[in-house]
Amino acid sequence: MDTLSRLCSGELAGSSRLDLCCGLTEFPREIFDLADTLEILNLSGNRLSELPDDFARLHKLRILFCSDNSFDHLPSVLGGCPNLEMVGFKANQIATVEEASLSPSLRWLILTDNRIGSLPASIGRCLRLQKLMLAGNRLSHLPDEMAACVNLELIRLAANDFSGFPDWLFELPRLSWLGLGGNPWSDRQCRDEPTMVSVEWESLRISHVLGEGASGVIHHAHWHTEAGSQAVAVKVFRGEVTSDGLPASEVAACMVGGNHRNLIGVMGKVSNHPDGKSGLVMSLIDSDFANLAGPPSFDSCTRDVYAEGETFDLAAVLQMVCSLASVACQLHERGILHGDFYAHNVLCNEEGDCLLGDFGAASFYRENEWLERIEVRAFGCLLEELLERCATAQNEAGVLANLWALQGACMAEMVLERPLFAEILLKLENPNFR
Repeated sequence: MDTLSRLCSGELAGSSRLDLCCGLTEFPREIFDLADTLEILNLSGNRLSELPDDFARLHKLRILFCSDNSFDHLPSVLGGCPNLEMVGFKANQIATVEEASLSPSLRWLILTDNRIGSLPASIGRCLRLQKLMLAGNRLSHLPDEMAACVNLELIRLAANDFSGFPDWLFELPRLSWLGLGGNPWSDRQCRDEPTMVSVEWESLRISHVLGEGASGVIHHAHWHTEAGSQAVAVKVFRGEVTSDGLPASEVAACMVGGNHRNLIGVMGKVSNHPDGKSGLVMSLIDSDFANLAGPPSFDSCTRDVYAEGETFDLAAVLQMVCSLASVACQLHERGILHGDFYAHNVLCNEEGDCLLGDFGAASFYRENEWLERIEVRAFGCLLEELLERCATAQNEAGVLANLWALQGACMAEMVLERPLFAEILLKLENPNFR
């Protein structure tokens, strides 16, 4: 983390990135000394409530983080920044999004955990917008002008006050990852939840961290019962609202999702955590399983990042996509939209055995002909990423062509032209396909 004294002394001259977290109550004017080089500015974790009127002097700025501050509005000065692509104002007290605050250059906007009751019509001018994070606000409707945002691929609308959604939302041609849980609309769709075992926190012996995501941290642990002790994984949620939605929605989806050989087994939910946090006790996965990919980067925005030079053999790809189509079938049969159907939420081994996890963005639905096909596009994106890295022999060219054709069908711009997961699975399991 850079310091204010280093900035003021000129030591950071020529920097392309600046991180300042030091209790700031006013914007340091010295930042403008970096105007010709600064591309990423992180002012999260301060006490700022305003940006200066001449903020657009930072003409090369691409990425701005101002999360965990004291803003009660999204400043209009942001709209004047010509190259601003990513804006994050998570966990402020924002109630108003200024009409002029949304730059047409935006690709990624994060306004999670605020007090926003409405969005301005100007969002319809953000034609490059791909990723929109609005979980944990007070929204009950979306402006119709948003229908023009045809490049939107990921939207988080969980933990708001929606009793319904406009048809144009489900018709967006590139939408693939959609989070709707924790709204009156989704809550009414939830079927009766089966009872989940309650696991006392005191019965768990927590050890090292296994991994973490947007909604929580996963630890290795031992669960002590009268029958003995067993190694488990324990996910402890970060708080009441995450960037994806509510922990309660994730717990409910895990319960209703049930058992499947390609789902991470959930054994119970944590009770009596000393800090009042929610948590899940899950089966411990063999150490030869690893994340299929890393989450999206600043540059990739909505697409996962794979290890450089990574390749997969065709047999492993076929096994993975069959398994993922199968588990998606079960979820949608039970009225569950996973919402985060990404390679970085898939654990796999070298043989292609895989497990889908992380239900942080999950929501419930009934009788909606669009939602499953929206998730099918996410499946198509994952399939595309695997095929781009697939090493095949000459005699496998026909199978590869079939997989590319299936991938194209999953990505059809007209949402209702995409196949359902049951149809996808039938194709994949057909001997003639292989």
